[in-house]
Amino acid sequence: MASQAKNNVTALSYEEARDELIRVVAELEQGASTLEDSLALWERGEALASRCEEWLIGAKARLDAVRSTIAE
Repeated sequence: MASQAKNNVTALSYEEARDELIRVVAELEQGASTLEDSLALWERGEALASRCEEWLIGAKARLDAVRSTIAE
């Protein structure tokens, strides 16, 4: 299940992943109907958070590259 959740997020933009993560967190805070539902949401949230982090790390790397070019 976790690998399936991860695969489904790889094509999402940062904004799409962030917005869905916000919805997942809100749903978890409200309380899912079953433990299984809660676990599935948690796994999806983890995958979405990882995708957001990938985007942010990539953006930072690009900014660092531009800054080092300017500094030279």
